[in-house]
Amino acid sequence: MKKQLCELNRILLEEMPEYRAQAESFSQDTANQRRLLRSLMNVRPPMPLKREFLAMQDELLSAERKARGVVDVYSLPSAPANSRLAVWQGDITRLAADAIVDADNSSLLGCFCPCHGCIDNAIHSAAGLQLRDECNRIMSEQGHPEPNGKAKLTRGYNLPAKYVLHTVGPVVQGRVTQNDIGELSSCYRSCLTLAAEKDLRSVVFCCISTGEFHFPNRDAAEIAVETVTDFLCHDTSVGRVVFNVFKDIDAQIYRELLGEN
Repeated sequence: MKKQLCELNRILLEEMPEYRAQAESFSQDTANQRRLLRSLMNVRPPMPLKREFLAMQDELLSAERKARGVVDVYSLPSAPANSRLAVWQGDITRLAADAIVDADNSSLLGCFCPCHGCIDNAIHSAAGLQLRDECNRIMSEQGHPEPNGKAKLTRGYNLPAKYVLHTVGPVVQGRVTQNDIGELSSCYRSCLTLAAEKDLRSVVFCCISTGEFHFPNRDAAEIAVETVTDFLCHDTSVGRVVFNVFKDIDAQIYRELLGEN
């Protein structure tokens, strides 16, 4: 693996020589070279991708996906309140579903902060650079930043999920407003509507707009559950919705809302 990592880093540094000095601060052991690779992938702007790089990148990410372990969303226990819903605490990039939801910013290009802990960074890092490239094509055709509450669909590439649904949630500044509530509800509704249009059957939601976007966790969860439950009352191809949580507080809230506690 180390040889593969060094070669991938070499190719990226040829494309982005401005990072060579910083790259020299990374030691040559496997863990540090892997961190360097993720950092370079995170900061790389959209531009043509070399076949040589993609073949090695996909081989690496495929092996890492297998090592993490893939979880089928239909293997998860259903919520007592609704058999079509489930809660799962863990890494969203492990879930095999028709689509997982990425909480994006308005550029829709993924997180450019090296090794940042946000879900946007995690999804793009596990999917591979093809995801940023496809997002860039979508945004170039659109010609303007992505509005809050809408949804776009891309392939999942090296993720276990077939597709990624991209949505931009509201950033809460101070007290939660009716506009914030409406935009967050629209994120869930827009993702499910697009999934249904594409005849997708399973969707995994992250906790949109919580964390760095400052939407209160319980309020956000209540909006998510209410919006999704209402959508599933209508005729739709979507038969399985998973609320993916990372923090213990979110796990507790969702399990309470869905009757698991």
